[in-house]
Amino acid sequence: MRLVILDNYDLASEWAAKYICNCIVKFKPGQDRYFSLGLPTGSTPLGCYKKLIEYHKSGNLSFKYVKTFNMDEYVDPNNAHILDGNAEDLQAECDAFEKKIKEAGGIDLFVGGIGPDGHIAFNEPGSSLVSRTRLKTLAMDTILANAKYFDGDLSKVPTMALTVGVGTVMDAREVMILITGAHKAFALYKAIEEGVNHMWTVSAFQQHPRTIFVCDEDATLELRVKTVKYFKGLMHVHNKLVDPLYSMTEEN
Repeated sequence: MRLVILDNYDLASEWAAKYICNCIVKFKPGQDRYFSLGLPTGSTPLGCYKKLIEYHKSGNLSFKYVKTFNMDEYVDPNNAHILDGNAEDLQAECDAFEKKIKEAGGIDLFVGGIGPDGHIAFNEPGSSLVSRTRLKTLAMDTILANAKYFDGDLSKVPTMALTVGVGTVMDAREVMILITGAHKAFALYKAIEEGVNHMWTVSAFQQHPRTIFVCDEDATLELRVKTVKYFKGLMHVHNKLVDPLYSMTEEN
């Protein structure tokens, strides 16, 4: 497990975007070799996505041979896979989504965000740590947090959602979790300093062989001083993962 600590949200977003870019470029995707990327929703990854768009526009990064799961911004829609919450048979929709991931050869890199209660995707507290893509009832805290996307009107916020499971994300070859802001500090503490607990589903990723938590200073407020000091001492190693920024132009 790696914990990458940057000074602020913008720097954390840039580091994450560089890491994603380098992962894709090093993979050398092509017509017979697609890179599969899992992407989260919410406000946390927006800064990262903006940087990825910059890299794409500058020619450093191409999404031509990238398949995404969950979101469809800035990629060929034919290669984007999104759960349809209006499907007639929701269980069939979930099963089909898992099948599409399997047919793609699995997820190479799954990027995730978390809620203040430590949930990843919509795997609320109490979710099974081996869960698969399914229909979930949302907790009130999640509904309140998402009200900002519905003009603050709670009556408009869906109370149920389709979500990948913890087990679905755990199957990815690599996982990167973005955690920023003081309101996520206790969740980060639960994620890395205490044991695996289904009440804090993000804690499951302690047991993934390749997990990177990327956070800003504000998110570390609940961590022990020695924990922060230890991981900051490794930043010279972590920065080698993103410096230099690889380019599709150089690879080709």
